[in-house]
Amino acid sequence: MSHAALARKIALVSIGSFAAAFALVPLYEIACEKVFGIKLEDTPAGERRVVGMQVDPNRTVRVEFDGTVNSKLPWTFVPQVLAMDVVPGKPYEIHYVAGNRDERPVVGNAAPSVAPVVASGYFVKTECFCFTEQLLAPGEHKSMPVRFIVDPALPSSVDTITLSYTFFKNDAATARARSVPAGPAPATVALAPVPALR
Repeated sequence: MSHAALARKIALVSIGSFAAAFALVPLYEIACEKVFGIKLEDTPAGERRVVGMQVDPNRTVRVEFDGTVNSKLPWTFVPQVLAMDVVPGKPYEIHYVAGNRDERPVVGNAAPSVAPVVASGYFVKTECFCFTEQLLAPGEHKSMPVRFIVDPALPSSVDTITLSYTFFKNDAATARARSVPAGPAPATVALAPVPALR
């Protein structure tokens, strides 16, 4: 094979990989909606949904939080609160904390899920780190907020909702991050103890 033919093949593979990386987010969105029943919306869309939403002071819903990492990702990832009772229609904020145990930078992406599936359309996230590339330097810890409102129209049969995130390693973004010269050491986040689930 000539050098020119080899160069063309390498260029085609590079272009294909670049295009595939851009296609990942829409594919995630399709998978979440079709497989898990989760309708993903960006922050402005979530904020539009809660405009004029009425608080239901006569009801509380238990929201439980869960965080896991894929085995390829050398991170820790935990919610700072395991559960809370929320009033439908009121905004809430919780934080997840991710930590990189690797000696090199690592980039991860989180995929969310809401259970039961019927509740996914009534759990409105107005701020979320879903699907956004998260870069952690060696030993770095990062606090990631989630702001949400439970829609008062949630069926009365649902009294508990579980919000779960799974972080996956983003190999392409990690390779890019590792090719950049290291900067100053990152600031760390003081971790509060995780309370027991009541």
